Amino acid sequence: MTRDETRRALIVGAGNGIGAASARRLATAGLTLALADRDFGAVTRLAQEIGGTAFDVDIADAGAVHNLFESVEAQLGHVDVLVNTAAISPMAPDGAQLGIAATDLDLLQQVIEVNTLGTLYLGREYAQRANAGGPGGRVVLLSSAAAQLGGHKSASVYIASKGAVLSFTKGLARELAPHGVTVNCVAPGLIDTPMLRGALRPYQDATAARAVPLNRIGQADEVAAAVAYLVSPDAAYVTGTTLDVNGGYYMR
Repeated sequence: MTRDETRRALIVGAGNGIGAASARRLATAGLTLALADRDFGAVTRLAQEIGGTAFDVDIADAGAVHNLFESVEAQLGHVDVLVNTAAISPMAPDGAQLGIAATDLDLLQQVIEVNTLGTLYLGREYAQRANAGGPGGRVVLLSSAAAQLGGHKSASVYIASKGAVLSFTKGLARELAPHGVTVNCVAPGLIDTPMLRGALRPYQDATAARAVPLNRIGQADEVAAAVAYLVSPDAAYVTGTTLDVNGGYYMR
């Protein structure tokens, strides 16, 4: 990305982990940032650190997603780049896998509303405004290696919710291609984020890393680098694809 970068990027889930790392990457690249999360305090602090404007949103609420786009457009202008990293991953209190039989209906619905419907709401709002955009439109969604492999400790509802993101990426890529917008997905493996730490304690890292050919747990910055590439002009002919960032945990 060049110094004359003029695009505006909306990064959802920017409060921590991969979202915050992606925001830092895109700030360095010169994009104007809208940083959104349901943890408004976290994105406010990040905005003060790297520049950008903080927004509060719960993507499980379609009305809130609509209002987010309206607010970003009113304050910053048209959203050229959309990056969604927001997700939740349910698990048992001891960090063990939470099977579908033990997943209560309220929690099941919450995971689908955030991970799947929230992604659809964001994509829908972006698509409705695609005609107003200029060149360089980008959408980057986050799935997971768990959706590709079935997961070892991930809950079945999380796997299903992230599998839907893989499919939605392809559909949205076809819909937005006539507008010159690329749509891609990043599927992280074992990445050192607050979500992973809910299931994996530091003393378990070496054991978990043995399942990864590169023999280590990845870092949020390494996923953010993939996001930054897909947003960049260098990825102008890449669309409808899933970029795996997993240390070889899943190969295809």
